[in-house]
Amino acid sequence: MIFSRIIKIFLIALLIFIASSTVAQEKDNHSTFINTIYKTTLAKGATYELLRELCEKYPKRLSGSDGAAGAIEWTKKLMQEYEFDRVFLQDVMVPHWERGEKEVATIHYGDGKIDLSVLALGRSIATPSNGISAEVVEVKSHDEVTELGRENIEGKIVFYNRPFSQEFVNTFRGYVATVNQRSSGPSQAARFGAVAVVIRSVSTGDDDHPHTGTLSYANDAPQIPAAALGVHSAEKLSTLLQKNPKLELFLKFNCQNLPDAQSYNVVGEIKGSTNPDKIIMVGGHLDAWDTGHGAHDDGAGIMHSISALRTMQVLGYKPKNTLRVVMFINEENGLRGGKKYAELAVQNKENHIIAIESDAGGFTPRAFGIKGADSSLTKLQSWLTYFPDNTISALKKGYGGADINPLNKADGTPTVGFIPDSQRYFDVHHSPADVFATVNRRELELGTASLAAFIYLVDQFGL
Repeated sequence: MIFSRIIKIFLIALLIFIASSTVAQEKDNHSTFINTIYKTTLAKGATYELLRELCEKYPKRLSGSDGAAGAIEWTKKLMQEYEFDRVFLQDVMVPHWERGEKEVATIHYGDGKIDLSVLALGRSIATPSNGISAEVVEVKSHDEVTELGRENIEGKIVFYNRPFSQEFVNTFRGYVATVNQRSSGPSQAARFGAVAVVIRSVSTGDDDHPHTGTLSYANDAPQIPAAALGVHSAEKLSTLLQKNPKLELFLKFNCQNLPDAQSYNVVGEIKGSTNPDKIIMVGGHLDAWDTGHGAHDDGAGIMHSISALRTMQVLGYKPKNTLRVVMFINEENGLRGGKKYAELAVQNKENHIIAIESDAGGFTPRAFGIKGADSSLTKLQSWLTYFPDNTISALKKGYGGADINPLNKADGTPTVGFIPDSQRYFDVHHSPADVFATVNRRELELGTASLAAFIYLVDQFGL
């Protein structure tokens, strides 16, 4: 009897040992593959050179433009050359806004004039053909416009001079705290009779690059011209206004809002071997402002996404679920690509396990932020040990992404945003400084590897 109990205990212990050894071996296998992803991407990754090609060939990719059309064809052809299992386009009608000739902002000062660095805001209407000249009222907020009232605003140019909120470590929080002067500031000023608006660029930088971005005209206010000044130009205007509150600013913009144009989301897939109807999606937005190259916003995200799937392909990985990459169109001034994708996903009854977006630059990987159930977050956090030191250090609650959140809203798909280091992003965001030369190869390739590793883990373990 005693002997049989000993045998039983021994067998139970052996089974536990075998099970734990199997789990440990599986973990080692996953870690080995993820390490291979990082090593391969850093040594042989093509993300950097692909981004260079995109920036050199199609630097101005605002929706409806020739540059956007060229980038659509180029990315489609690239994935076809990679022999992804399926490459196709989704029809999207997009806004078509053009900047026109270079904008002018000039201070009339004494017997001379001072030129300021300026860019019209996206969707802005043009000034009259001979420009606008008017006195300037400097404010810090929408509330200050309301307090000043029509008697102090009417017939004048409102100058929103609220600096970027620099106190946040996460610069996206600073951006959110400041950006309403760009997005809704023009309509707020127009309600009180302003003839135009200029804003201090929403920028962390200490330079004179103006940062554009879209505005939203409200239905209850007249549409007036609006533009962004470089930080140094804004400071110059503010200083001169203190000396002479009656000085006049001359503005001339030649932008146009044209009829909607035919455009496309670009989609590529590697079919799943076990669950081909279940989709792990990753993407970014192909459109970019017409000022620099759109290298960080969002050329980096597009190349991250394509290259993550390409890395899996090169390593011979056969996914269980279908891996899909999407290049969304019209994130910058309309979000119609993201909305169309969600509409078609619901219409076609697609089953997305998760949607991932890279739209925060090509800097060093720091984290992923999930918009989804707490149970999914708990599972993701158990994966942290798979990522190499100095890459992904957090898996946390997050925003998801502008292009993928319509899918979350439409059918509840969990969304995940890739979070690189953000300290330099708003130095270049939406400005002429967002060029390929500002991208570091190793940082960019680390982003590709981190996305590929995350996709691999979702494919292996699900949510």
